[in-house]
Amino acid sequence: MNEWIRRRLPELLEEHGVVGAQVAVLHNGEFVDAAAGVRNVDTNEPVTGDTFFQIGSITKVWTATLVMQLVNEGLLDLDRPVRDALPEFRIADEEAARIITPRQLLCHTAGFDGDLRFETGSGDDMLAKYVGLLSEAGQISPPGELYSYCNAGYVVLGRIVEVVRGKPFRAVLHERFGLRSFAASQAEYALHEMADGHLDEDGELRPTTDHLPESWAPSGAVLAMSARELLEFVRMHLETTEFDAMREPQATHPDFGTGEWWWGLGWELSNVEGGTMIGHTGSTVGYTSVVRVVPEAGVAVAVLVNGSKAAWPFFAAILDHLLGELAGVRTRKLPDVPADPIPADPGKLAGLYRSTLLDVHITPGATGVLVKRVGRDPLSAALLSAEEREFVHLTDDVLIAVDKSGVLPLGGRDENGRVGWVHWSRAAMRV
Repeated sequence: MNEWIRRRLPELLEEHGVVGAQVAVLHNGEFVDAAAGVRNVDTNEPVTGDTFFQIGSITKVWTATLVMQLVNEGLLDLDRPVRDALPEFRIADEEAARIITPRQLLCHTAGFDGDLRFETGSGDDMLAKYVGLLSEAGQISPPGELYSYCNAGYVVLGRIVEVVRGKPFRAVLHERFGLRSFAASQAEYALHEMADGHLDEDGELRPTTDHLPESWAPSGAVLAMSARELLEFVRMHLETTEFDAMREPQATHPDFGTGEWWWGLGWELSNVEGGTMIGHTGSTVGYTSVVRVVPEAGVAVAVLVNGSKAAWPFFAAILDHLLGELAGVRTRKLPDVPADPIPADPGKLAGLYRSTLLDVHITPGATGVLVKRVGRDPLSAALLSAEEREFVHLTDDVLIAVDKSGVLPLGGRDENGRVGWVHWSRAAMRV
């Protein structure tokens, strides 16, 4: 295993256009890790095993762990309204605000607009200010009804942690995970060996100084560490029963074409070939990260990168090999595109679908429908591909791209069968 990682990692970086990467593996209680590439293409400083990368939304597992510590200490009830702990919680729909629970926030079923980027500074009051601005967050579905990824919900959870503990969120992180080495604020980056994020500029990966708002810290805008340190946190989860409830299914994903997926309390759960896997993925400005864990086998793999032209094939090449060899599991692949697909009905599909981050345009195509995603702000536009792709019928509630680049779940049909929403981890609603 050690030899394979150290030999293949530089080759895979070259093959997939990756700037720099770390891989860490936990197996039989022991760690193996490797690093390759550079922290910044201008300075050419090498990535080492000690280099820090932003881990993005993997942070949500850390936030959920802090919440579960409150639950285990009897300080929070997941099924009581959020307002029991946070009376000032407001969103646009007062009835929804009154009944939303921490459990729904943890598994992304609270139903309100989840990607509002409010710049509220970096002070100790940044989460309180953010929550105070949520009164404009619209409701896209009734609480508990539909899974739709919600960054804002995790900021609310971080604020609950602050209120109950009486300390800023980042201070609670350091207090509760003090034996870990990580950066919990952008100001702390200067204390560590940081990799710089890279974005594609006219076909070339260039370093960027842009970051997500620090007020998104509990959902994944800030936390940075090495891949090995991330797996030290995972090992804590595997060596105690204290957080087992986090791995129980709470909400079902729409069908993304690769088998059954659920949300637990912070963890994403998947039914893979050969067993069950938990994990999370993270994406920030110029960084992408994955962690995958097979608890029954005691195996975990973390991969962190700071810019890539083909991040997901790079991740797949590493995860498929290591998880297959060490845990006997394989992620399910997308189904084949039907050779003679049933025509997709533009009359029921065509239109504009909208979420905070993007617009999804669906128009008639030659054999199906054309789907184009367009970011609704400069950052979203920079991170999303606006390429138009053709999709055809796979099942009654799923379309598949003819280039097999992904599937598109559908739902919310009206009495005439017109689709009400499409899903890209978030629900984009027909407008």
